[in-house]
Formats: sequence, C-alpha cells, structure tokens
Amino acid sequence: MTMPETTESNQRRSSRVFTRIPVRATGKNAEGRKFRENSQTIVINAHGGLLYLHETLHLGGEIALINPVTEEEQECRVVYLGDTSEKGTRVGVEFLSPSPHFWGVEFAPQDWPARPTSRPVH
Repeated sequence: MTMPETTESNQRRSSRVFTRIPVRATGKNAEGRKFRENSQTIVINAHGGLLYLHETLHLGGEIALINPVTEEEQECRVVYLGDTSEKGTRVGVEFLSPSPHFWGVEFAPQDWPARPTSRPVH
C-alpha cells in the first residue's frame, strides 16, 4: 500500500520511507546546553529525516545523528519543528553532507517508474 503524495512531496529530492529506525541525537539545545537523546525516526529519505525529540531546538540549529547499529555520525541542520506530543516534538533534519547510506536503506530515485502491479499467474 502506498501513501498518496501531496504537492509538496513532488518537490522532494528523494523518496520517503515511513519507518522506525533507532537513532541517537546529540548537540546543544535552545538554551545552549549539551544533550544526548535516544529516539527513533518517523520518516527518512536520502537527505535526512523526521524524528521525535524532547529537547527544545531552534530552527536552523545543528545537531548530530548517530546510527547506533553502524555508529556512523552525521551532522544535520534542523529544517522543521512540528507538533509536540508525549513522544516529543517532531523535528525534521537534513544532512549537511550527502549520506545516502546512513539509514541502511536504498532509496529509489523519484524519476523511477512505479513498479507494475503483479498479476496472478494462471
């Protein structure tokens, strides 16, 4: 089942994948204090992702994400601050340098045709 695309998603540089991947976020919060928080993603793409964080951050601020499986670290810019719930604030980040393999997921380019629907074999 695929999610319907919005007009905004047609402008994206890479496909989005709705998945939960454990991640550690580190950096300085809005008060300038260092923080380290374990979280998980909501949505990822080859250029960043969306995750929940309890720390208060500034739009345009920089944090680092660490993939706990590979211990790879990526510097990121906060590009979106969304709704806050008991899970935390929805924080969108983009990688400062390209890292298409950071999440351990292969992303299909946006210009690839959709996979044809399978037909039953008679």
